[in-house]
Amino acid sequence: MITFLGTSAAVPTKKRNHIGIAFKYNGDIFLFDCGENIQRQFLYSPLSPMKIKAIFITHLHGDHILGLPGIIQSLSFLERKEDLLIFGPKGIKDIVKYSLSFGYCSINFNIKVFEIDSREPIDVYREEKFRIIAYPLEHFVDNYSYTFLEIKKPRLDIEKAKKLKVKIGPDLKRLKNGYPVRNIDGELIYPEDVLLPPKKGISLSYSGDTLPIKEYGKFLKDNGVDILIHEATYDDSLKDLAVESYHSTIGDAVKIADIAEVKSLILTHISARYDKDEDIYYKNVERYKKDCKFKIFVSEDLKSYNIKELIK
Repeated sequence: MITFLGTSAAVPTKKRNHIGIAFKYNGDIFLFDCGENIQRQFLYSPLSPMKIKAIFITHLHGDHILGLPGIIQSLSFLERKEDLLIFGPKGIKDIVKYSLSFGYCSINFNIKVFEIDSREPIDVYREEKFRIIAYPLEHFVDNYSYTFLEIKKPRLDIEKAKKLKVKIGPDLKRLKNGYPVRNIDGELIYPEDVLLPPKKGISLSYSGDTLPIKEYGKFLKDNGVDILIHEATYDDSLKDLAVESYHSTIGDAVKIADIAEVKSLILTHISARYDKDEDIYYKNVERYKKDCKFKIFVSEDLKSYNIKELIK
């Protein structure tokens, strides 16, 4: 499940909080960016901040980091004990250090901070079931997109294993884990003899603030990403302003999604100017929906998306 805790650009509005995106996977929450007031937004969502396993900061502009002091101190008040992981560009260690020095506070859990300093895609977090890749994009300051790729193991063809006289039991598990075994006739059976290709796992990417980068779209395509959350601060009529401010328009985001061949595009980081006349924005989006091969959504605060629905 993906829940948008905030969807505004630099300035929050009555309708949109500063940016924050919660991705729930296997009971854990991965929080992408942490704008001001994100801790309170959790109260209006079906999620618990205590389930946050890691926070991934795209860049160090205020609307993406000002919620860190509040959420860290709230987790301490809630008596968190588990480690909290925080990833971000160079300088994030200082930001966390300053966050811990605001007022009188006592943190009762460990915070592990990891700085990213790479001009190439790099794995920043990996477990048995998934990996998260940081991809450098283009903004006023260092900005990294984050791509989540679920790792699925190959499936076992039981019927084929039986025909090859593999013993039912531990040997099947060994084959699935990539080790050869001997069948009841003493013949060596290799994993590739009985394994089917793995099912496609969950895959999503969040851009952070950036100019549109075609190479990013190609990277997403090469990795089979199905869901793209891309900033679209402005409608297409403000292309010049988008370029000047190192942001993307609706059309820019659509082009990257098209290159990536995703199944769903979710637009976010929306300028406060549309709070008064959001029809301009939505009408621009509707023009693209007619011809796109993928679904397009405009993110709204506190709206959740079911992953299965997004990848249909």
